[in-house]
Amino acid sequence: MQQWIQKLWRENKTFLAFIMLMFVFRSAVADWNEVPTGSMKPTIVEGDRIWVNKMAYDIRVPFTHISLYKLADPERGDIVIFDSEVSDKRLVKRVIGVPGDTIAMHDNKLWINGNTVSYQDTPESQEKAVDPDTDQLEFLPGVEHFVRIEKQSWSFSNFLPVVVPEGQYLVLGDNRDNSADSRVIGFVPREEIVGRSRSVVLSFNYDNYYIPRADRFFHTL
Repeated sequence: MQQWIQKLWRENKTFLAFIMLMFVFRSAVADWNEVPTGSMKPTIVEGDRIWVNKMAYDIRVPFTHISLYKLADPERGDIVIFDSEVSDKRLVKRVIGVPGDTIAMHDNKLWINGNTVSYQDTPESQEKAVDPDTDQLEFLPGVEHFVRIEKQSWSFSNFLPVVVPEGQYLVLGDNRDNSADSRVIGFVPREEIVGRSRSVVLSFNYDNYYIPRADRFFHTL
């Protein structure tokens, strides 16, 4: 058995080394992540494969969450990918509150540190994912992006002011009425965040025989 393994390594060591390096790269440097749900609509749609920069915040030990060196902290407005211990799955959400922030929501309108966040109705847009009947521009401090808000309110359209603890983050889905985010799973610990996304790599239309969406290739988020 040992001789067979040695022979296999000698004959295929270049290929096997490449495979190992690829797994290390995807674990610690960059990867893509499939988005199977609409919780981030209209920014991210079902079938998008988003690019994940795993060195946006930390240099980590491959295949672990152990940080060797902190490069930066997540900022308000970042789209983050994290391994949620509470929900036992990998999730994609937007950072709304950073440590020390006071966040509240009233009728799906955010308040950050006592200031109301501005919103603007969206006219007809060239972006196919944007629906002018439900989508609005949300002006977070320093960042503007689309959110989807249904006409009928639901139980999570409101929450009283909460202070984001040190080392944790408040995250929400852009599809505000259809997202299991910090309103369900609570604050997200810093160590669960594995990377940041700013673009789509490619996208498959689940409703049309998984045909790639040409307009989503390398689409900026």
